[in-house]
Amino acid sequence: MPVQRACTHACELRYLDAGGNFIDTADVYCAGRSEEIIGEELKRRGKRHQVLVSTKFSVSTNPNDPNAGGNGRKHLRASLEASLQRLQTDYIDVYWVHVWDTVTPVEEVMASLSALVDEGKVLAIGFSNVPAWYATKAQMLASWHHLAPVTALQLEYSLVERNIEHEFVPMMQELDIALMPWSPLANGFLTGKYASDGGKPGGAGRLEVFAGMPGVHRIVDNDWRVLGVLERVATELGRSPAAVALNWIANRSRVATTLVGVSSVEQLERNLEAMTFVIPPELSAQLEQVSRPVPPHPYGLFSAEHLKAVSRSAFTVERMP
Repeated sequence: MPVQRACTHACELRYLDAGGNFIDTADVYCAGRSEEIIGEELKRRGKRHQVLVSTKFSVSTNPNDPNAGGNGRKHLRASLEASLQRLQTDYIDVYWVHVWDTVTPVEEVMASLSALVDEGKVLAIGFSNVPAWYATKAQMLASWHHLAPVTALQLEYSLVERNIEHEFVPMMQELDIALMPWSPLANGFLTGKYASDGGKPGGAGRLEVFAGMPGVHRIVDNDWRVLGVLERVATELGRSPAAVALNWIANRSRVATTLVGVSSVEQLERNLEAMTFVIPPELSAQLEQVSRPVPPHPYGLFSAEHLKAVSRSAFTVERMP
C-alpha cells in the first residue's frame, strides 16, 4: 500500500517503520517538495534500495514555457533529471506518465520511456489517467518493437467509482498490466466523515477541494446508499469504513496495490489497518451489489444473459480465468 503525496516527515517515518516499501509521488506534488522530503528521508536512513520509489511527469511546471509540460521527449527528459535530483537518487523504480496530453504520439512516448529503462535511470514504466485504447496501443508497440512494457496503470477506482471495470480491467487482464488505484476512498467520502446535505456532502476536506476538478468522481445519490452499506459492514466487522473500503479495493481483479493519501499519522494508522483482516464473502457480496455500476453502451451487450441469447444455446460459454 504505497503512501502518496508524502508531505510530512511523521507520516513517512511511520510508514517506513510499519514495513512500507513503496512510495508514490509526482514532480508537481507540493511543488516538488514532496520529492525532496522523500529523498532526504531515504538518504538519512540509508534505505533507498529497500524502497520502491515512483514518481510522475506530464503536468506543466512553468506556464510560460511550452516545453515545461506534456509528454514529449524534451519535457520527459528534463522532468526525470529534476526528479532524480530532488529524490537524491540515480534511478526511479516506476516512472509514470501522469496524464495523457492528447497530442504526443504514443510511439514517441514509448520510445522515450523505453530508452530511460535501457539507460538504467528507470526500472519500470506506467501510465496514469490515459484512455484504454492508448494503453493498449502502447503495450502492443512495446511487444512488436521490443520496448519496455507498460507494467501498471494508475486510475481512479473505489466503491463509488467502478467504471474502469467495463474496459480497463479486461484490457489489463489480457495484456498483463497491473492496476494501482488512486482515490480508493473517493477523496475521503468513504471514510464516513461527510454528512449528507440535500444529497451533497457537507463539510470541509479533500472531497471539497477536488469537487470541481474535471475527471474526478462527483458524489451522486447512489453513493450515499453505498456508504450506508459500507458503514453497516464496517460495524459488523468492528472496523472503520475506510479500512473496509481499502480492503475491498485491494482485493479486486488486477489490483497489485492501492494508493493512500494521508495528512496525519492517525489517518495512516487507520489505513494500514485495512491489511489486517478478511471481509467474509457474504459481506463482500453486499458491497459488490450496492456499488455495481450500470454498464454503458455497448457493454450491456456482453453480459452472460445476452451472450446466451446470441448463441441460442442451452450451454453457458465462459472464458478461462
